[in-house]
Amino acid sequence: MGVGMETSVETDRSGRIGGPSLQVRLLGPLTICRDGHVLPLPASRKVRALFAYLALSPQAVSRSQLCDLLWDVPDDPRGELRWCLSKIRGLVDAPGLRRVETRGDAVALDLADCFVDVHEIARAAREGFETQSRERSKALAALFVGDVLDGLDLSRSPAFDGWLAAQRRRLRDWHAAVLEHLAASVPDDEALSHLESWLALAPFDGRVHGLLLGWLARRNRFREAEEHLRATARRFETEVLDHAPIRDAWRAARAQARCPLPARPAPSADAPAERGDWDDGPSPEPRRASVAVMPFLAAPVAGENGGVATALAHDVITRLAKLRSLFVIAQGSVFALHERRVAPDEAGRKLKVDYVVGGSVQRQGERLTVSVELAETRTGHIIWAEIFNQRLDDTFLLLDEIGDRIVASVASEIETSERNRAVLRPPNSLDAWEAHHRGLWHMYRFNKADNDRARHFFEMAVRLDPTFSRAYSGLSFTRFQNAFQGWADRERETSLAYEAAAQSLVRVKDIGAVEPVQSLLHGGAPGSVVPSL
Repeated sequence: MGVGMETSVETDRSGRIGGPSLQVRLLGPLTICRDGHVLPLPASRKVRALFAYLALSPQAVSRSQLCDLLWDVPDDPRGELRWCLSKIRGLVDAPGLRRVETRGDAVALDLADCFVDVHEIARAAREGFETQSRERSKALAALFVGDVLDGLDLSRSPAFDGWLAAQRRRLRDWHAAVLEHLAASVPDDEALSHLESWLALAPFDGRVHGLLLGWLARRNRFREAEEHLRATARRFETEVLDHAPIRDAWRAARAQARCPLPARPAPSADAPAERGDWDDGPSPEPRRASVAVMPFLAAPVAGENGGVATALAHDVITRLAKLRSLFVIAQGSVFALHERRVAPDEAGRKLKVDYVVGGSVQRQGERLTVSVELAETRTGHIIWAEIFNQRLDDTFLLLDEIGDRIVASVASEIETSERNRAVLRPPNSLDAWEAHHRGLWHMYRFNKADNDRARHFFEMAVRLDPTFSRAYSGLSFTRFQNAFQGWADRERETSLAYEAAAQSLVRVKDIGAVEPVQSLLHGGAPGSVVPSL
């Protein structure tokens, strides 16, 4: 029942007295104010849940969907729905103004002239938190006074619980994004409070640890930084997470502050040497985009135990892993976090992945509805979402078809996202993976100038990582394009294309690039030589 909250509802940006007469706060306990006075809310949890669901729905919702969402098949679900709507009308309607709209079988809540805290944050998210002014960002941060509908949970309403969990997860991601922007934009002496708030919200986000250590280094508070690093290392190790990037961030911050490395302490006879900031382990290998596929939520159905949802998640993990262009977290890791009730966004930070796939599976009669979304862990932005709704003629064939579509879409969207991200970075700051994707961005424009730029970035990628097979594959294609289009000496470019293709074949890091290069070596047509994505 995932309903997005990025609505186009316009609200007053102040949210203060003198703005809209009706103000709705969904963060923290539900609060509705009229002309500055807090209205008493009905005792019924269903009324408050229905109000919030309608307030965050971008479009009208059918009565049958609302009944399935909130009622566990009561004697008269539509009668109870009518009663709840009458209570909501008493809260928000005014003389000559009906905010609860019923059109046929659909219900909508019109809050266009009201201040709604979540709508305000959603608007800022659409505009980009990084584009907001400092004062505006502070005002947004002040809206985060708790989770969505804090304290409101319904028993025997799993569909609503799943929807509410998704909204809370998204708002926490947005909260972290606001705090990240504030920490980077306010004067240094104000940044600490925002970093500490961000750290409390996302204790396993390596970026906030790195920024906090940098802040401490600039203030010459090296002892505090060392203590923080040791405590963080122990906490990460308890969760079986890699703290090496945080250690590397501290080394960089310390070097910039011109603080010498501390002497390595000798281990005592009865205690092993402590791992942490003095551990000079190898630097991480050049990366691939990483993704975790979380178990899909399943609405309970008589006679089923969630097997369809589990099977679909397992199938998507297996198929993505076979692509070899992505680093896919093993099923055991994601299912273990799911069993510990770790939310997908938090699981993404724990697993240190770039992207998280999540979704839900619901059976309604003879139809199966699968909702899927792909989110970027760093920002919490959903970069792709889709709903598949098909008849259950053959469950296995249906899951096979939906699995194919999910995997194809996820792989394509991640590659597009990686290319777009690489394009926005300064060219001299790219690593091998980013340089490769910057090259792909230019390569697919199929003109001489962009082909030359693509070759430049592929050469940068192989210089940074001489074992990167896919970069050699891309380099081979740009040379072949030069020969095929007559943009350079045909004989020389053909020779260089074969040479780069051969280099790609002998690299063992990325087997996924071998097949397209083999087609080049066997004289494939230009359209069939595009390096594997």
